[in-house]
Amino acid sequence: MQLIAFLILFPLVVAALLLVVKGDGLRNVLVGVSAVVIAAASILLAAQYLGAAWVGFEFSSQAVDYLACAVGVAISVAVIGFGMKYKNYFAVGLAIVQLVGDLVFEFGFAHAAHVEVGLYVDSLSIVMALIIGIIGSGICVYALGYMIDFQKHLDEHGEGMTELQRKDRRPTFFALMFLFLSAMYVIVFSNNMVWMFTGWEVTTVCSFLLIAYTRTDEAIANAFRQIIMNMLGGIGFLAALYFAVVFTGTLSFQDFVLFGLGSPWLVAVPVCLLAFAGLTKAAQMPFHTWLLGAMVAPTPTSALLHSSTMVKAGVFLLIKLAPLFGVCMVASQMTILVGGITFMLCSFMAISQSNAKRVLAYSTIANLGLIVACAGVGTPEAIWAAVLLVIFHAAAKSLLFLCVGTAEHHIGSRDIEDMDLLFDRMPRLARFMMLGIMCMFIAPFGMLIAKWATLVSFVDSHQMALVLLLAFGSAATFMFWGKWLGKLAGIAGSPENVETTVHASEWVSLALMACIALVACIALPIMSSALVEPYIVSVFGQLGEDIAVDNLWISSILAAFVIVVFVAGARGSKAKRADVYLAGVSVDSDHRIFRNSLSGETEATSRNLYLDGIFGEGIVRRPGEVICAVIIVVAIVASGIVPPVLL
Repeated sequence: MQLIAFLILFPLVVAALLLVVKGDGLRNVLVGVSAVVIAAASILLAAQYLGAAWVGFEFSSQAVDYLACAVGVAISVAVIGFGMKYKNYFAVGLAIVQLVGDLVFEFGFAHAAHVEVGLYVDSLSIVMALIIGIIGSGICVYALGYMIDFQKHLDEHGEGMTELQRKDRRPTFFALMFLFLSAMYVIVFSNNMVWMFTGWEVTTVCSFLLIAYTRTDEAIANAFRQIIMNMLGGIGFLAALYFAVVFTGTLSFQDFVLFGLGSPWLVAVPVCLLAFAGLTKAAQMPFHTWLLGAMVAPTPTSALLHSSTMVKAGVFLLIKLAPLFGVCMVASQMTILVGGITFMLCSFMAISQSNAKRVLAYSTIANLGLIVACAGVGTPEAIWAAVLLVIFHAAAKSLLFLCVGTAEHHIGSRDIEDMDLLFDRMPRLARFMMLGIMCMFIAPFGMLIAKWATLVSFVDSHQMALVLLLAFGSAATFMFWGKWLGKLAGIAGSPENVETTVHASEWVSLALMACIALVACIALPIMSSALVEPYIVSVFGQLGEDIAVDNLWISSILAAFVIVVFVAGARGSKAKRADVYLAGVSVDSDHRIFRNSLSGETEATSRNLYLDGIFGEGIVRRPGEVICAVIIVVAIVASGIVPPVLL
């Protein structure tokens, strides 16, 4: 319990210190040392409880309960203040609803259900703690160098910006990053659902402030889109707490699940509401646009939201609810359909994108949809696949976001079409980026193995609609990743190497993310047996029939072989570079210009196929949003009126 308390409180202390630290030198030391300490504490906790079933800690405090209420009130008041300042009255209205709901719940309902076991640890929370502690803190280290360049860019190219927009607010930025880590630890270790809800809302307001970091009109608009959508989910979460107290008499998440397994008709509505909250936080349709809007924030924010924290909180809650999805069929079908449709349609829309960060955003939403669908299926095999998808997605996607951020600063663009010759211009970075892409969709890397397990679980549970959604979505996945990988692999000419000015903190973080991705692929069978399978057994009482250890070891060995081949030439070659040969009619080899058949000069170029007329956002987005919105509304209403036998 001491380690859990440390992981929650230590980032809070660091955040407070970072608010007052102005110099780069002291900030670098504080962030670097704190990141190492948090990562080490997370690893120590994992080693201490490796393979353990659910372990609860008796900890209840009325002072903490009142503190949680005070935090909720402060968040609502802050949102009201921001909403009034920027004239966003819808956000103000939602904040007032949540403020009143928090106060009524705290003083009218909460104390009727005392929670003795306030904190807990199990294998799933250990997985999340490792992701938060290692990947999340690694992103904070990356931000040290990145934010120096970011602020320099604002100073040099911010002529049209106000003084407030150009102001150096890095102390606030880093404080919010560490506050984010603390809130995530609260979510994954809290058995008290009120405390979990408090951490949930802290991540929402931190995301709002980080997205609005530059204070531009676009940033403010996207920040409000995020907080409105997530406050809708937060109100759903709060309403679920009301139902939990009234119908089950408990605010202990573990007791709530056990009660629901015996009396599913009494928890049908709160389960639907909690699933709705998870869908909004996981950026599923029709709420996916808040995650796309987060792209205006500095790259470390995007990486933190997409890989290790914000969206992972949503899928974490849905995976925890999986046992109840087996008895609450309305909530299960809602989760399955929304996740499956989101996976397929967002994979389609990713095809039409040339902006690398938007490709990553759509890929993130799509992969979260797959995890959500697995949680909705709720079988041991599906949850096994879901947890592995969480791990591999966190490792590979954090690497890719950081790579894109560094590339953008050094080639002046985040467009995939501008990444020609990146293997020459930024050779080490290009290798890291290619590794991240391969980990996302190429066999024998772990992400594809987890997707195969997902397909098997869908077939075994007779979810034929999901099988079709997975098949078409996966085909789209291969297309957009393949296009990007092919762009990076093209080598021609000898342009200037521009990666010599990349900050050391960025290289350290990139190397860390790459190592995590590689280790996760090679250690797949070990992770399965030590982290994932104990959770499956503790929740379902048995292991899935399709989890074959021999196949995992074969995948591990093949992944190791591929990685060795891939990095064999990482040190570069001293061989003489030859000019580009353009069929004997070269005019300017360095710029790939040749003489065409009409004696004119033509530049040899390559451009990917984006099929915007078929998979464009304007074509695909609206039908998906409408369908998913209808599914969610119908499911929440039906959960309250469908006869118990059908729930």
